[in-house]
Amino acid sequence: MRLDKYLKLSRLVKRRTVAQEMAQVGAVKINGRTAKAASNVTEEDIVEISYPRCLLKVKVLSADETALKRKTAPYLLVEEKRVEPQRQLW
Repeated sequence: MRLDKYLKLSRLVKRRTVAQEMAQVGAVKINGRTAKAASNVTEEDIVEISYPRCLLKVKVLSADETALKRKTAPYLLVEEKRVEPQRQLW
C-alpha cells in the first residue's frame, strides 16, 4: 500500500494530501530511510513521522486496505518523543 494512503487509513494523518506534503518535505521515514508518498508500506515496517511537536515511531501491523477500513489495529506504537516547538525536525 502507498505510504500516503496508509497514513490516512491508519489515522496517523487526517488527510491524504497532508501525508503527501509531509513525505515531500522529508517528515516521514520507512525503516530509517526518507520516504516518498508513493513508497510501499508492508507489514513489520517501522514508520517514523515528524510532527511539529513530536516524533512518532510505529510498527506496521496491517497494510491491507480492507482490514484498515474495518478498523483493525493498523500499528503498534514503538516510541513517542516530544520535541521543542522551536526546533523543527524537517
